[in-house]
Amino acid sequence: MTAPDFNALLSLYRAELLERVVPFWIKYGVDWEKGGICTCLNDQGERISRDKYMWSQLRAIWTFSTLYNCIERKQEWLDIANHIFEFVQKYGRDDQGRWIFLVDENGKQLQGATSIYADGFAIYGFTAFARAGGNPVAIQLARETFANVQSQLAAPGSYLTAPHPIPSGAKAHGISMIFSLAFYELGQYLNEAAMIQAGLDHAEQVMTVFLRPEHKRAFEFVALDNSLIPIRATNPGHALESMWFMIHIYQYEKNEARIRQAIEAMRWHVELGWDKEYGGLFLAREANGTSWEGKEETKIWWPHTEALYALLLAYSLTQESWCLDWFQRVHEYSFAHFPVPHYGEWIQNLDRYGNKTEITAGLPVKDPFHLSRSLIYTIGVLEKLALKATLPARA
Repeated sequence: MTAPDFNALLSLYRAELLERVVPFWIKYGVDWEKGGICTCLNDQGERISRDKYMWSQLRAIWTFSTLYNCIERKQEWLDIANHIFEFVQKYGRDDQGRWIFLVDENGKQLQGATSIYADGFAIYGFTAFARAGGNPVAIQLARETFANVQSQLAAPGSYLTAPHPIPSGAKAHGISMIFSLAFYELGQYLNEAAMIQAGLDHAEQVMTVFLRPEHKRAFEFVALDNSLIPIRATNPGHALESMWFMIHIYQYEKNEARIRQAIEAMRWHVELGWDKEYGGLFLAREANGTSWEGKEETKIWWPHTEALYALLLAYSLTQESWCLDWFQRVHEYSFAHFPVPHYGEWIQNLDRYGNKTEITAGLPVKDPFHLSRSLIYTIGVLEKLALKATLPARA
């Protein structure tokens, strides 16, 4: 493939974020009356439920804070982040300080602390919120959450992970993946070595326990003793997301070997996940490349959004053509199949052939997170690539 026009891509991605995706959430999502953000929405922005998933609230805080931090210091975005923060501060935790899973539109608990992932997203969201506005309450909540989850994380099997339970006797890649970045970024912001080290410990779990170079796979589950188990599931988009997390962490650490390892793992997983016949990334694969447990071979929006940023980031660091070739391939499929231009967000679930399907993966929500985050970070990389393309060549 020929090299793209990075300026044109930059304009496209900025327009997708600022003219379509963000306006969708401001128009249809923010619940100024009851608090928080509505995430049980269809493609037309209509509410299909008034329930509010707490981890979606916490991730939305990250999104609007990071728009403010990385795109433009726009007061409207910080006000929305603060509005959602006030809702979760009131209704988000149980009496043990654990972040709960589901509330109704008024904040009444419908499902308790059934997913430790919500605690990870709390730390992640509050760190970004503190960077935006310096909110001391957010930092205190992040500190309390960090302390609260440490003992649980030290004992895999002691915590719940709705909506996807971990198989008995196993531990999950997603846990170390989420908490590596959440702990590390909080530690960086607070300049606290113990938090940074906790993040690095989880990153090393990702890179040495779940990532297996001899198989060229990142396995979703391994046994508690770190051995492989009969369930050899791999989620290609999840692996791509995980590897860019690792790059962010190991760039701070100046660990080129780990960065190189992460980029190579991206190649394994985009090749594993790509549907050679119809295009797009499959949601899940067996290690041997077949459909995982014979499940529906769906094409979900979020693995594609993660792949876009991961592959362009890899290209920006290596200038290797395979990264750019795969980025362009995923870009072309994604923009041909997922956007809903009149309303602004993306279709979430497609079948193998690219047709919209009601099959859901995870929660029945739209969530202002994966797509927005990918667009924000991809814009940052495109700005650098566009600038580099316009600089005169050195003699």
